[in-house]
Amino acid sequence: PMPGYTHMQRAQPISLAHHLLAHLEMLDRDKSRLADAFKRINIMPLGAEALAGTNYPINREYTAKLLGFPAVSQNSIDAVSDRDFIIEFCSAASILMMHLSRFCEEIVLWSSTEFGFVELSEAFANCSSIMPQKKNPEAAELIRGKCGRVYGNLVSLLTLMKSLPLAYNKDMQEDKEPLFDTVDTVKICLAVLDDMLKTAKFKKIPLEKLKSGGFLTATDMADYLAFKKGVPFREAHEITGKTVAYCIDNGKTLEDLQINELQKISRHFDKDAFGYISLENSVDRKNVRGGTARNRVREQIKRWKRLLEKS
Repeated sequence: PMPGYTHMQRAQPISLAHHLLAHLEMLDRDKSRLADAFKRINIMPLGAEALAGTNYPINREYTAKLLGFPAVSQNSIDAVSDRDFIIEFCSAASILMMHLSRFCEEIVLWSSTEFGFVELSEAFANCSSIMPQKKNPEAAELIRGKCGRVYGNLVSLLTLMKSLPLAYNKDMQEDKEPLFDTVDTVKICLAVLDDMLKTAKFKKIPLEKLKSGGFLTATDMADYLAFKKGVPFREAHEITGKTVAYCIDNGKTLEDLQINELQKISRHFDKDAFGYISLENSVDRKNVRGGTARNRVREQIKRWKRLLEKS
């Protein structure tokens, strides 16, 4: 179990596996985008010549079949002057790098003393050059930084093409460097991230530490009042807010409260409230497809293993 965050504030209890699966969903969309872009990239331009097509009576469809292309370009001018296939790839690559950057930002945060959720191998986290107590997550920082580089390549290509008349212009030779650099950058970032995660040590957070900060099950308390006791949610939200305020004033957690304290705040509380707001029960109660309940997380892990074995 670990805290889930919204607005970088502790929100509700989740599991590490559930959190990592969210990143897997993002990467799967990236894979889908690249595969979809390939349909428009994998088109044979041969036969377009300079811009008007060839004088030689070639069979373009037969040539495409011999070369392994599923389709041929339909307009010779477009075939010569188009660079959408490069721009679309770099666009998909930029979204992929954005996802890697978000993941690495979390790794950077989680490896800090303030969070302490993960420890990176020394192969990916170097000692500070002046402060020997520090272990800096440099590989994650570099991947995060490379995201801006790929963004820059995409913007360069869009700017290059934005005012070119049809058909070919010599400006277009500037498409090579941003394309090749994007391919190289994405490949090395994926490889480094893969190795970094394989050697990372995720730390188990003691339940007492989770319970002691952030009132992670406050939403469960509001749901208890609304779902179990029929209190309108707006009123349940207000009662829960008063309960949290009481805890802060008295240096307590929700789990520390006694039934008489709860009933002073609201007559709607009964002893069954404690089972409802326990951290362990909170995680498992989200028992819907895509939820954080352990059986649902195992279900998703099995699903992903099947999918990855097929790919």
